[in-house]
Formats: sequence, C-alpha cells, structure tokens
Amino acid sequence: MNSPTIEAIDAWTTPLFVAQLADHEFLKDALLAHIYQCQAQQASEVDSQVAVLAKHKLFESQLDYLDAEVPEVMELRRILEEIVVDVAGEVNHAHWPEDVTAYAHAIESWYHITQNGGYHDAHSHPNCSWCGIYYLEPGDATLDQRNGINRFYDPRVNAEHYADPGTAYLGNQGFWDFAPTEGQVVIFPSYLKHSALPYFGQKDRVVVAFNCVIELD
Repeated sequence: MNSPTIEAIDAWTTPLFVAQLADHEFLKDALLAHIYQCQAQQASEVDSQVAVLAKHKLFESQLDYLDAEVPEVMELRRILEEIVVDVAGEVNHAHWPEDVTAYAHAIESWYHITQNGGYHDAHSHPNCSWCGIYYLEPGDATLDQRNGINRFYDPRVNAEHYADPGTAYLGNQGFWDFAPTEGQVVIFPSYLKHSALPYFGQKDRVVVAFNCVIELD
C-alpha cells in the first residue's frame, strides 16, 4: 500500500523579528538626554492622552517623538524605518510586484519612561501595519522573573481549548515573552496584542515605540 502524500501548509503564522541596533552605544546617551529633556516639559504623565487608565507609573510622550529635528533622533528614525522595510520585504516578497521600492514611514512614535511599579495593560496598535519597540535602557528588567518585560499574546484565540500530545506544537502557554535586552528592537504586526508587565527596579526602564506604514514605488 502506498503512503499518502502529505503537504504542510503553514497557515496564519505570526512573524516577529528581533534586531540588535549596531549604533546603540553611539546613540544611547544623546537619546536618553533628549528623552529626559522632553519629559521635563511634559504637561502630564501620559502626554499622548491615549488609554491613560491602561498605564501606571510611566511617562509617555506625544506620538511624534521620532519627528524631532535632533541628529541622534533623526538617525534612529532612519535606522528603524530601514529595519521595518527589511521585515516587510521578508514576509511580503511573494506578494509584491517585481522591481518595486518599498518605504516605511513611522507615522506615530513615542517614548516610555517606566518607573518602579509601572506597567502597561494589553493592547494592540490600529492604523498601521508594523510596530516596534526599541529597548534604549531596560533598567532592572529581567526575563527570568518576568520583571518589566514585553509579553505578546497568541492571536489564535481558540488554541488552548484543548490540550493533549497532539497540540504540543502550540506551545501550551498562550504568550511569548522577550528578554529586555539593551539595544534590541522587536518588530511585530500591528494586530498582535501585547503588554508591558509590572516593572520593579531603581533605574528607569526607557523604550522608544513606533508604528509604521509601508508604501511601494
């Protein structure tokens, strides 16, 4: 008896990407200085006024941080948009016309300065295709104690309805946690819900987050 031919179809996967910023050490001090300068001028803790009740003990800028005409911020924007273009090209190369040039535009961007006891409830980012988090200063965040980490939630809402050895490939956890590594950039699709778990530490946890759209020329 002949064995049937079985074809694997990798449907509805959720791609996440991690990059290490090569120029992090060069940019870090100037970016931190600029962020704290901006923090001193904030009118409120959450200047964006977006989902204020979902955030606790953190400072959030308005949603135009990467628009600042500061050399280090301009360079950071260039690098981050370049990473997003590479990511979008990786997952879409089979769907884009040949010989097109892609551009990523950071339409929203902000910093978070999270202090001892701070957190950000689960949420997603509408009105864009790709999002990112740049760990400028993780502070005392640690993966092993789940302290101040970003957690991403499985979008397959029914994946945990039943568990046996046949579902081991699903992970049996329903989430993915990233180690808070200094200089690291995490890129993820905008529909993916995520949170910043409670952070406990003496140092500030500082990240720059951004939302991007993609255009083809």
